[in-house]
Amino acid sequence: MKSIVLIAAAAKNNALGKDNDLLWHLPDDFKRFKKLTTGHQIIMGRKTFESFPKPLPKRLHIIITRDKDYRVEFDNCTVVHSIEAALELVKNDAVSYIIGGGEIYRQSEKYANRIELTRVHKEFEADTFFPDINLKNWKLISEQYHPKDEKHLYAFTYLSYVKRENNP
Repeated sequence: MKSIVLIAAAAKNNALGKDNDLLWHLPDDFKRFKKLTTGHQIIMGRKTFESFPKPLPKRLHIIITRDKDYRVEFDNCTVVHSIEAALELVKNDAVSYIIGGGEIYRQSEKYANRIELTRVHKEFEADTFFPDINLKNWKLISEQYHPKDEKHLYAFTYLSYVKRENNP
């Protein structure tokens, strides 16, 4: 079965970022993100793409923007103008990842069948948020706690969800 996966790190209050930047530095979460997404297509909004210093290696980037004149000069990047157009490009892939931001997560949740969420155990002031996970629609299938340590200022938990079968 094809997987469309929302992948994010969000605080207890669903905060994702502020001023187009992350709110924390969690090296082990970055490693997990890299391991999961490398070799796959990643779908994101323009602001998320522009928050990277350069495109992420070994991943094809699909960038969603309303700006019809928006161009990207990298070989591994494609620009589209809707979540539906992005999903059309990945329809033959076994797994594709939606990596943000907040509005893209909201638009794509109905199409996703998995969520890989890193829940950071703190609340943050933010301007971008992950949508609430409705447990009537999503079933938690695994969780792995990571304590605060010398490299991680905050404790966090990896949470994996699958869409419940009774939901479209």
